Amino acid sequence: MLYFSKFRIIFIISISLLFIFIASSNILKFSNSLLNKKINLGLDLQGGSYLLLEIDNTPVIEQKLQNFTISLRNYFKDKNIRINNIKLNNQKILFSTDQKNKQFILETFTDEESELNPYYPRFKSHQLEIFEENNFFIVNYSRQGLIELKTSSQDQALEIVRRRIDEIGTNEPNILKRGNDRILVELPGLDDPMRIKSLLGKTANLTFRFVTNNTEDSFGAEKLEYEDESEEAMVSKRIILSGENLLDAQPRMDSETNETVVTFTLDRVGAKRFGKATSTGIGKQLAIVLDGKIISAPVIRDTIASGSGQISGGFTFQSATDLALLLRSGALPAPLNIIEERTVGPDLGQDSINAGLIALIIGFFLVILFIFVKYKIFGLITNLALILNLLFLVGILTIFEATLTLPGIAGIILTVGMAVDANVLIFERIKEELKSERNNLIAFDSGYTKSRTAILDANITTLLAAIILFFMGSGPIKGFSLTLGIGIFTTLFSVYFIARLLTALYVSKNKEKGNLI
Repeated sequence: MLYFSKFRIIFIISISLLFIFIASSNILKFSNSLLNKKINLGLDLQGGSYLLLEIDNTPVIEQKLQNFTISLRNYFKDKNIRINNIKLNNQKILFSTDQKNKQFILETFTDEESELNPYYPRFKSHQLEIFEENNFFIVNYSRQGLIELKTSSQDQALEIVRRRIDEIGTNEPNILKRGNDRILVELPGLDDPMRIKSLLGKTANLTFRFVTNNTEDSFGAEKLEYEDESEEAMVSKRIILSGENLLDAQPRMDSETNETVVTFTLDRVGAKRFGKATSTGIGKQLAIVLDGKIISAPVIRDTIASGSGQISGGFTFQSATDLALLLRSGALPAPLNIIEERTVGPDLGQDSINAGLIALIIGFFLVILFIFVKYKIFGLITNLALILNLLFLVGILTIFEATLTLPGIAGIILTVGMAVDANVLIFERIKEELKSERNNLIAFDSGYTKSRTAILDANITTLLAAIILFFMGSGPIKGFSLTLGIGIFTTLFSVYFIARLLTALYVSKNKEKGNLI
């Protein structure tokens, strides 16, 4: 029967008031941080910057193969197997051997018991393939190995991009994968992306190396430019420290020179290496190299055993802040190239908001008018439940501080239509029941009960479609599916709790009247 206990009535009223209060936080400001939440506007509504970044994995592949070249050389040397002319060319390792060693090398790459077994395609994610022709071997990454290497590089780059953007304090950034070598960055509200582009365009590969005049350095040497391109210096390829040893980096003002510097703190291993290098290198220049450019090359005056130091280089406070941010967030595994860039102005976003709101208001008004004309007092009940349904939806989005996009508004409009559809099914079923049942209470209760299956079927199938769109789609599609999916649950609650409660109260008071609908 159309019966609601006092507990259910109190529960429904409490839930309704709670979500009305939460939804109102998008307009009103609350001092309580727990309730100080609101829906965030997406890039298409608020305006902002859109960047599509592509990861250049070529240096990563070459570095991995270069490391493997050393492993190969050392492994075969330990086995007293001579390999000749080993070199890296076009992302392939090439080497030759004597006829008598040919079979051993082949078995080395295919034998499950071999020490090089982890590099064989079937057993390791970074998979390598070996090809042999006339005692000449070619080792390179397999197709699957390249895909997995790119995926790993993308995951690492995604995390570092997120750290850099979070450090700046950008409001609600949207950072997503695209394929296995691209990253999408959406920055709502940001209309000047130059600083972000500068930060994301730097790999931030930091190394500390000695300046040397000896071109025959046992580790090799290379000529590098200073960052301001004022001069060049010959720098040893031996890396004393890398950015991986940094615990923290902060911009500071040097009290002695009144110059902006970047102070850094090293981990235990880094502090030990730094102390040893500075104790044996007193009088030498220690080049601080960032992305292949020398930032500064101070002369070591004394042993630095504290595990901390500073980088100077004529910084402004902004450039020192950015450098410290880059060092704290870590080096990218590979360079990032901006292949697509768009800036959406706030005026265009406001136009989208206005268009969406106008569509929602017109659609909502026409639905309310139709339902009221068609079902009179029950149409009024439906309209009230419909308004609460929208407030529930907005309230849930507010709790999770969701980002609303233009497709999300489309999902809300569709929710309105689906909520009305459920009520139409119920009322039309009640009309059918009233033809054979004179008791209004029984007819209305039967109408709600017998229409339940059709309503659930329609909403469940729509929910399944929304779930598929959410997990398979991306960007705007996710926004649409999210609001649609939440709208299905709020619709069912508003129909079977709110509208049914109001209907029950009205029918109970007018059960002796004739045809109520």
